[in-house]
Amino acid sequence: MITRRFVDVPAGTIHCAIAGRGAPVLLLHQTPRSWDEYRDVLPLLGRHFQAIAIDTIGYGDSSKPPLGNDSIEHWAEVATSVADALGLARFAVVGHHTGAVIAIEMAAAYPERIDAAVLSASPFVDAAFRERHAVPSHIDNALRRADGSHLAELWRIRQPWYPEGDIDLLERFVVDAVKAGPRAAEGHAVVARYVMETRLPLIRCPVLVVGPTADPHAYPAARPLSERIAGSRYLEIAGGMVPLPDQMPERFAEAVTDFLLSL
Repeated sequence: MITRRFVDVPAGTIHCAIAGRGAPVLLLHQTPRSWDEYRDVLPLLGRHFQAIAIDTIGYGDSSKPPLGNDSIEHWAEVATSVADALGLARFAVVGHHTGAVIAIEMAAAYPERIDAAVLSASPFVDAAFRERHAVPSHIDNALRRADGSHLAELWRIRQPWYPEGDIDLLERFVVDAVKAGPRAAEGHAVVARYVMETRLPLIRCPVLVVGPTADPHAYPAARPLSERIAGSRYLEIAGGMVPLPDQMPERFAEAVTDFLLSL
């Protein structure tokens, strides 16, 4: 079963979805998704762990403070404060796309708290990446219109990176994008501002880097990222696309479970 609850932390109120018992595993979603990205993964991980998927502050059903204070460092701080509120002294962290970048910062900033990290489809944000993404991204950047055509535009932007004909996954994305409002696009800019290359050497926990082979944004960065994290393991998931956790929940959960149980 999945139970859902709200947790009050200094930055606001954070929505969580929890399944299972055992060693805690915190799951962090991509922009502009929510815990729903892990809806089908949670019960599978819950067979072995206490799996906790949170809505990043500003997304899903979590508090939506005014724009301007968003950063990977802030999001990592808030996620760690959720662990505090849940009484988790130590835990593993799993992140996908933006969630993986937050997981990197958590592992670097709070090494005494993080037992292990799974980084799925993470970009490698170095100076060259920041320069390439200095202009606003078109991804999820649809201007609201009174006729609702921006909803179709969000759909069209994401459609090439989703399994052909999978209406359910795209509908779930659009729901989360609408909830995120301007953060649907701003989240990508937050990632592009992060100075990752100075944080990677600070990671001390075991790390699994996952490269979905059909994700054109993340796959090229997967192995180079793994090579920059001392002692990390690398795993490719054939056919994995941008929505990997909800596209292939069984394969995703298997990769996370096998890694964590091997430690």
